Amino acid sequence: MKPAKELLFLALGGSGEIGMNVNLYGCDGKWLMVDLGMTFADPYYPGIDLVFADLDFIEQRLDDLVGIVLTHAHEDHIGAVPYFAQDLGVPLYATPFTAKLVHEKLVEAGIEEEVELNVIDHLDRFELGPFGIRYVPLAHSIAEGNALLIDTPHGRIFHTGDWKLDDEPRIGTPATEEELTAIGDEGVLALVCDSTNVFNPKPSGSEGEVRAGLLEAVGAQKGRRVVVTTFASNVARLQTLGEVAEATNRKLCVAGRSLDRIIRVAQSCGYLKNFPDLVHVDDAMDVPRGELLVLATGGQGEPRAALARIAGDQHPVRLEKGDVVLFSSRQIPGNELAIGRIQNVLVEKGVRIVTDRQSMIHVSGHPGRPELVALYDWIRPEILVPVHGEIRHMAEQAQLGLDEGIPKAILQKNGDLIRLAPDGPKKLSEERAGRLVLDGDIIAPADGEGVVARRKLSQNGLITAALAVRHDGQLVSDVEIASIGIPLDEDMEAFVAEAKVEASQAVRNLKGDRKRDRVAVAEAVRLAVRRTGQRWSGKKPVVQVLLRES
Repeated sequence: MKPAKELLFLALGGSGEIGMNVNLYGCDGKWLMVDLGMTFADPYYPGIDLVFADLDFIEQRLDDLVGIVLTHAHEDHIGAVPYFAQDLGVPLYATPFTAKLVHEKLVEAGIEEEVELNVIDHLDRFELGPFGIRYVPLAHSIAEGNALLIDTPHGRIFHTGDWKLDDEPRIGTPATEEELTAIGDEGVLALVCDSTNVFNPKPSGSEGEVRAGLLEAVGAQKGRRVVVTTFASNVARLQTLGEVAEATNRKLCVAGRSLDRIIRVAQSCGYLKNFPDLVHVDDAMDVPRGELLVLATGGQGEPRAALARIAGDQHPVRLEKGDVVLFSSRQIPGNELAIGRIQNVLVEKGVRIVTDRQSMIHVSGHPGRPELVALYDWIRPEILVPVHGEIRHMAEQAQLGLDEGIPKAILQKNGDLIRLAPDGPKKLSEERAGRLVLDGDIIAPADGEGVVARRKLSQNGLITAALAVRHDGQLVSDVEIASIGIPLDEDMEAFVAEAKVEASQAVRNLKGDRKRDRVAVAEAVRLAVRRTGQRWSGKKPVVQVLLRES
């Protein structure tokens, strides 16, 4: 697949899911990649750290890839960069804040000299093959959230990235209604648009409103120690919390390495200029209880983050009965149980929990329906391509766009190769768009034998059967049975005894050449032990047979 005189779109990640954003545009023989993100593993991938999009499609076409343009610095848009950028071998492009965070990732990976990273001032247009690209600043829950305006010989794309509308953004200056309307006046072929909050009937809300809510919530906690947890990347929220600390006469303490890094990078880019001096975590308990505000990582229930360690009394910052934790963040789907566990530990200690359901202390960084409709009116695209959402989100946005007068909309998912022009939108084919996982230092297929086996082990446990046989198939000694993850406890001895008998009998029952066939002997033992394990446990354990000839 080499793009002809046409404009193509292909999502390798982020369409049909929220996270792991990787988008490709094809035009006149060349490909452009927008974002290179990852997602965090869920229980479906036991022991796995991170999940990536499978880049096989573009890895087979590297001679035609002109570059990777990064919209902003959230992990689901840049998190895969240190793992794949060197092998992809093309330049990266980002605005200053994003570029500094990416550079730190490259340094940590030891590849900063091997990867070309270009810093683009916000309004500078640059050319990559047949693509002319300009950043368009939009509000989001991180500094320097951007849309991309992509000019091609076959039409203009407005690729929103993650965005919202905000009358009081606190950090940065988003494009105005007039500026976005002017873009629409010039003509836009396709709007490729964030779908995350399409079911929200209200606007997302303003960071200015959050400032007022946090000021009220913290100001009400007279004589109490207050911890606020939020997304480390939300520089606007950090700015607000610094101002809240000063307005309520509290010393500010930061707990969490990711917060330290974001603050340092933000200040180097000209943000957080008047951020208050910080109290070191080791000195936080010396500050009078009602005069301390702690900003902590871990609002998504991460077990090693600062909030979890504070809750477990394994951190220099301690909370007492009557203290307060403000969750100035939303629950990312899939994290509800982990967040609930930490909240329960805190409440059991007598700590009060306040979330955005009780107080105006958080707003989303993604557009609700009124914001989507407003953008449609300003940009007025010929085609709507929903991305960044599960299928239900994208289908809902496609219908919303049609209802609001956009002439065409297409529902696509990862792997769907779409022609946008000429005569688009049209699905041309389904390309490979799988997943890869990071397991320790190994990047492996998400559906590979190792990951599938681990999932089975986590669900059903493992039984090992070891035996020695003569060349004629006769057992030399009893079969040895051991198990891991089979919770029989008091019945284990009886189970092992029965499994030995069943395994030995399975060997004796083999006839003719099968008695001398190692594969047949091992399979007979495996099936016999598995049947025994299923009778005793009600599960289908994985059975490993160790066979030795004597």
